[in-house]
Amino acid sequence: MNVEKFKPEINKVYLIEQHSLFHVLSGNGSIQVDFNTYFDWQQKGIFLEKGQYIKFLSDDFLVRKIEFADAAKFNNKEVRVLFKHLISLGYIDLEECEECKTFLSESVLSQHPTNIIDVSSKQWYWQNPFKANMEEYQIIFDAKEIIDSEYMNHLTNRDLVQLINERGYNAQSLIKDKIGLSVKGLIGAKRLVESQKAVAFTDKSIQEISYQLGYKDDAYFNRVFKNAVGETPAQFRESFDFKNRDLFTQDIIALLKEYHREERSLAFYADKMNLSIKTLAKKVRSKMNVSLGQLIRLELIHTAKLMLLQGESIVAISQALGFEEANHFSRFFKHYAGLTPTDFKNKKYNL
Repeated sequence: MNVEKFKPEINKVYLIEQHSLFHVLSGNGSIQVDFNTYFDWQQKGIFLEKGQYIKFLSDDFLVRKIEFADAAKFNNKEVRVLFKHLISLGYIDLEECEECKTFLSESVLSQHPTNIIDVSSKQWYWQNPFKANMEEYQIIFDAKEIIDSEYMNHLTNRDLVQLINERGYNAQSLIKDKIGLSVKGLIGAKRLVESQKAVAFTDKSIQEISYQLGYKDDAYFNRVFKNAVGETPAQFRESFDFKNRDLFTQDIIALLKEYHREERSLAFYADKMNLSIKTLAKKVRSKMNVSLGQLIRLELIHTAKLMLLQGESIVAISQALGFEEANHFSRFFKHYAGLTPTDFKNKKYNL
C-alpha cells in the first residue's frame, strides 16, 4: 500500500493505475471524475478503480491518496461496491462514519493500513445508496461486471439480459427499480465514458477508436458520440484539452466564487469571460458536463451550507445571498439540497 499527501496541479488529469482512495484534506472548488463534475465532495472518502481519472479544478487542494496493491481483494463481493461505480461517484460519508475518520487519521492509518477497506465497505452498505438489501446488491454488481466485460461487443439488449439472467435471476427489473436505469441505459453509459476516454486520452484516430469499440462504421460512431456529448469526437478531443490544460474552467469557477452572491445572470458571466452567452454555455457544458445555471446554484448551496454550519441565521443567510425573503431561500435550499436549512443544521450537529 502506498500513502501520499500532495497538492494536485489544477486541471491535471490523474489517471488511476490501481485501486485508490482519495481523501481531500483541505481546499475549495470542484473535482471531476470520468467527465462528471462534483461539488459536494467535502467529508467524503472517494474510491476509484484502475482506468478512471480524477481532476482538481482549483489550485488550493491538499489531498491524501492511498493506493492499494492487493488487486485480488477488490474482487471480493463485499468490497467491490466501493470501486465498481454504477451511476455516480463512489464514496463513503465521513461525517456519518466516525470509525472511518479514525482510520484515516495519519497515526492510525500507519498502524492498520488495510482495515480502512473493511470499515469503508461496511459504511457503504450502511449508507445504502440504492435502498437495496445485500443479496440485491450482489445481483446488481454481478450484472455490472457483465456489462463492463461485454460493452464493446454490441450485444442486443435481449442478448445481454439473457446473459445476465442465465445466472439464475432476473436482474433487469431489479436494476430499473433500484438504480432508475435500464440495463440498456447502463450499457450506453459505460460505452460512452469509455469512448470519451479513448478520444480524450489517446492519439488514436477516430476511425481506429470506433472499430475498437465495436462500431463497424466510424461515421455512425461520430453521430452517436455527438448526439450524446453535443460535440463530434474531434471537437471533444480539442475542447477537453488533455495535454495543454487551458484555464477556462479555473477562470469561470473563480468568477462564480467572487460574484455568485449577487450575480446570477448568465449575461454577466459571459461579459466577464468576453464570450457570448451561447458560447459560454456551450463551453461550460462541454468541459464540465454541467450547465452554467447549475454551477451558480451549486455555488449558492455550498456557501449556504458553510454559513449554516458557522451558526448564521436563516434570515441573515437569505439576505447575504440576495433572496428577497427567508422563505424563498428555504424553498430554494430544500429543492436543491434535499432538506430544509434547519434539517441540515440538525443533521450535522447531531451526529
